[in-house]
Amino acid sequence: MELIIVTGLSGSGKSTALNILEDLNFFTMDNIPLKFTKEILKELKLSGKYQKVAFGLDIRTIIDEEDFDSLFEQIKKLGIDFKVIFLESSIQAILNRYNLTRRKHPILKPSLLESINSEIYLMREIRNKSNLIIDTTDIGAKELAKKLEKTIKGFSKSIHLNIHLQSFGFKYGIPLDCDMVFDARTLPNPYYIISLRDKTGLDNEVFNYVMSFQESENLYQKILELIKFLIPGYLRDEKKHLTVGIGCSGGKHRSVSIIRRLEIDLKNLDEINITTFHREKERGNW
Repeated sequence: MELIIVTGLSGSGKSTALNILEDLNFFTMDNIPLKFTKEILKELKLSGKYQKVAFGLDIRTIIDEEDFDSLFEQIKKLGIDFKVIFLESSIQAILNRYNLTRRKHPILKPSLLESINSEIYLMREIRNKSNLIIDTTDIGAKELAKKLEKTIKGFSKSIHLNIHLQSFGFKYGIPLDCDMVFDARTLPNPYYIISLRDKTGLDNEVFNYVMSFQESENLYQKILELIKFLIPGYLRDEKKHLTVGIGCSGGKHRSVSIIRRLEIDLKNLDEINITTFHREKERGNW
């Protein structure tokens, strides 16, 4: 049985994520009290009817890190493969969502801002143990669905680090969920070649043009070398997820070409799962 645990900050889209997983044929449940979780999972596994299960858990169920660790141990004893997805958003985005819905925050503090900051602090260790972290500040349900579907396909027992490669355009803003960001705007720009302007880095003509320059090769090799250098340390520290962003002006040519080559060179590394996401394509900016 495959189990996905969806958790994160209140107001970051956990219910939306569970609906998406349900559309992907997962049997979903939200906020089951922890004392019942083990028995429910045991029954689901024994029944043999549920191959894909998703649980939603948040601060109403998880009091502290020890609760989460206890749940992990229970699941492991049942022999169930599981992965944890953590959703978060900027404080301003969460404030806006709560002000719009007028719902109360599960942590009661004198102000909504204090409630949000308290939850961020309480959930910090759980965030660090997650296999996938998604910032939903600027993404809609369609974009979230594509991110979830791509990543879940790569989850397996032999994978210990998920590397998410993302291209983007600086003129549309830097992705908030990137662990590291590289700038490809110094490279020759295919935009100024009329025959290439309407194509993207996914087209061989653009890819070959971008990578034909020595400065492109130099930048690429430095990015690749740094990522490979960091991977053993991330594995030692049991880091589950790494997001690398490559940006250019419009997120259509140079950044996409770099991401395309990184995917090829990194995909065969042991214990690593690579997923790619071209943000501006998904947002209709191409």
